[in-house]
Amino acid sequence: MGRKKRNLPWQKPKPTSEEPKALEMVERIKKSPSYRLAIEDSDFLESDEARGVRLELDYMKAELQIKRYGIEHTIVVFGSARIIEHKTALKRLQEIQQLVDKNPQDRQLLRELYIAERMVGKSIYYEDARHFGQLVGKSGKGKDDNRVILMTGGGPGIMEAANRGAYEVGAKSIGLNIHLPHEQFPNPYITPELCFQFHYFAIRKMHFLQRAKALVIYPGGFGTFDELFETLTLIQTGKTDDIPVVLVGKSYWGKAIDFEFLKDEGVIAPEDLEIFHYADNAKEAWEYILSWHKKRKKPLY
Repeated sequence: MGRKKRNLPWQKPKPTSEEPKALEMVERIKKSPSYRLAIEDSDFLESDEARGVRLELDYMKAELQIKRYGIEHTIVVFGSARIIEHKTALKRLQEIQQLVDKNPQDRQLLRELYIAERMVGKSIYYEDARHFGQLVGKSGKGKDDNRVILMTGGGPGIMEAANRGAYEVGAKSIGLNIHLPHEQFPNPYITPELCFQFHYFAIRKMHFLQRAKALVIYPGGFGTFDELFETLTLIQTGKTDDIPVVLVGKSYWGKAIDFEFLKDEGVIAPEDLEIFHYADNAKEAWEYILSWHKKRKKPLY
């Protein structure tokens, strides 16, 4: 016969026969924030003192999953979340035109009409980023070859287009979303198991560059500029390995940033202009990336 199981001393509270208020006192202790397990204490985890732990967790969750999928290298695509596909841009233009026809003196509507017209023109970049995603997606040895994989910021616009292209050819792709004060949805074309949401921009940026073997930049605004210049600075200062940085759409980038002016003013060196390369379309960008790595005897595959 086995031993009769008995409760251990700590499995029951102090008897009320010894302390009439024991149950009340113990209940008060159990409700105290200090008694919570650290992992279940949101006040503690969200405190300034625990920021280092949060940074580590923000990094580690995505890192472990990326390793689990055997991903060695990434081709990173940046670009505006506001650039949409042609049919959507055209529909938006037509809607605003109808409003302008009814209120031709409305300055705000006229401004919106101008922007809508520009967005119809820039919709070519959506289709081009989509094509680039297809090129990356088809470049391996099949849909289960995850050694080189496309990565974006996970949002709409150019990011959606690139993820969509990979999705259309049956390839996996990564989306690194960021938690923002307003609700933000990931685009639907990211591989679900490779869609991550970060709290810290810094950790997200680390993942963008950690495995990057190329950075492809389509027209964009603040966020795109931020990623572009941070990467250029890291390469310029030798803080990260040299990788091909391709600016797609020279007509846009030539107006958006006057690099020649910066060189002439002496605030960047002439050789700094060699850190990046212009391409007119996805095919040119992909061919440049492949030749860049081949020339340095570091082929992607």
